[in-house]
Amino acid sequence: MAAQPPICDFGWPAPEFALPGIDGRTYRLSDVRGPNGTLVMFLSNHCPYVKAVADRIVRDCVELARHGVAAVGIMSNDVENYPADSPENMKLFAQRHGYPFPYVYDESQAVARAYDAVCTPDFFGFNADLKLQYRGRLDASRRDVAPPGARRELFEAMLQVARTGEGPKDQIPSMGCSIKWKETV
Repeated sequence: MAAQPPICDFGWPAPEFALPGIDGRTYRLSDVRGPNGTLVMFLSNHCPYVKAVADRIVRDCVELARHGVAAVGIMSNDVENYPADSPENMKLFAQRHGYPFPYVYDESQAVARAYDAVCTPDFFGFNADLKLQYRGRLDASRRDVAPPGARRELFEAMLQVARTGEGPKDQIPSMGCSIKWKETV
């Protein structure tokens, strides 16, 4: 089922985390923080919305890194019911798409809850002080890739954040597959 996150809560502080990466390292927010901004992305392997834009995410993250914006991908789905999102498959997906950022596993789903993540992809763009400035979409893509020449909304917003510390006031929320929460007893 498609889900849509709320509007950006400007100035909201980034919650800390310590999560295992697909490379065997543990990553904390301080490890993935960029000097001019940090992009925290909730992603998955099986979601058609993520599959449609994975290569565009890579393109934008590579270019944003040149402007001092670092990124991390977090996978928080229930892998028991969605085995395509398992850590082994995370490795394969990241390799296939050439992820230039750490891809980490939120097994307890505590980080997704702390960020109030709603869907995959869900983008949280923070400034150098780790204050939220962007909670919008990558571009006009949905389950299918947007046409060539589509406005690069996430890229433009994070470039503005890197330069000014502030994100655009007008943002269109991302849309994607809902986070696959574990059943609670």
